[in-house]
Amino acid sequence: MVSRYVVLDMFAGAGGLTEGFFRTKYDIIAHIEMNPHAAETLKTRTLYHALTERGKQDIYYQYYDQNLSREEFLEECQTLNLPDTGVINRELSTETEGSIIEDVKAKLKDLGRNDVDVIIGGPPCQAYSLIGRGRNSKKMSDDPRNYLYLHYLKFIKEFDPKLFVFENVPGLISAKNGEIYRNFLQEIDKLKYRTPTEPRILNAQNFGVIQNRKRVIFIGWKNEYDFDYPDFPVKENPYKVWDILKDLPELEPGKGTDGPQEYTVKNPSGYLLGYHIRNSHKHVRHHYARVHNDRDREIYRIAVKLWNEKKERLRYNKLPDCLKTHSNQSSFLDRFKVVDGDGLSHAVVAHLSKDGHYFIHPDINQARSLTVREAARIQSFPDNYLFEGPRTAQYVQVGNAVPPLMAEEIAKEIAGLLSIT
Repeated sequence: MVSRYVVLDMFAGAGGLTEGFFRTKYDIIAHIEMNPHAAETLKTRTLYHALTERGKQDIYYQYYDQNLSREEFLEECQTLNLPDTGVINRELSTETEGSIIEDVKAKLKDLGRNDVDVIIGGPPCQAYSLIGRGRNSKKMSDDPRNYLYLHYLKFIKEFDPKLFVFENVPGLISAKNGEIYRNFLQEIDKLKYRTPTEPRILNAQNFGVIQNRKRVIFIGWKNEYDFDYPDFPVKENPYKVWDILKDLPELEPGKGTDGPQEYTVKNPSGYLLGYHIRNSHKHVRHHYARVHNDRDREIYRIAVKLWNEKKERLRYNKLPDCLKTHSNQSSFLDRFKVVDGDGLSHAVVAHLSKDGHYFIHPDINQARSLTVREAARIQSFPDNYLFEGPRTAQYVQVGNAVPPLMAEEIAKEIAGLLSIT
């Protein structure tokens, strides 16, 4: 007998959206994710929640502190007969769709069900990105990822959810001249679901996240339900980026460690405590800075000084000639961008994995880009959230995620709607 709402998680990534549903006590039957590092992160976080429910989170923290290897951690979890994590690490395609559907059906059968209450997720957003489209519109238009939403629709048809949550970048609305958006609405209507025809673009900053991050959030429900799109209350937040950075060790480029480090401030900001970013555990991980050459560091100092003193962004064509590396001085002039320590961060994106030029730390003395942990905090991930894989993969996982604080509020509203079905 299932006592909680059952969720199917598609295009799960590292679990930012998933985290909100975990916190609201849903049962997640399966997480479908093609990236192997993100899939491992999902397994780790799913086990964290399972251990916490049994009062065995000390096992997780032994792994977090690197006192247990991954193999030892998984063995410890196995001895407790924890539920299957439900992670399906395969790419969704026309070739794999059928077998993945059968795998999910098998998991549901173990619960005595053949449907789910909610389907959540959103396909990779790069195909809908306005930035990517601007750089190579023909390539982006032909990108097969444009049509991954069709798999999402197929799973709605197969698993008959009461509601669904579909998340993506606002660029989805205009992708392929609006063709994808219009088709999505048409297909949802054929499946006998309703969702507002006017897209709802939500900003993470209104959910307590220290970041200006806009996303289109489709919430749909069966025609038989007399629902309205949730009216999400705006959370006024007096905190700034500095409130989530100051208790972490200051780092020179190339310094720090992916392993556990102690905080430099014992009494963190009200934001870190109030939103449970930092908990009672004394160690933090993923706080290690990438290496920067002297030229880039000098550019960073110029950018930080200009921003902190005048709130002006550095333009590439204004750099001294000795710091320029190419002659293109007419396009993409905003190659270097400082995170606003005295305000909200601009949107954290997966490109942070390639270089840190667009996410420069606001401290001129450190003159470096953000660490994985700093980016994760801006995204509202708690410090005890482990991202598996090398640093490049960690950055991608953080940048692609839905902020957990935003996800949690969405999950609560969905639970409220489900309670009256």
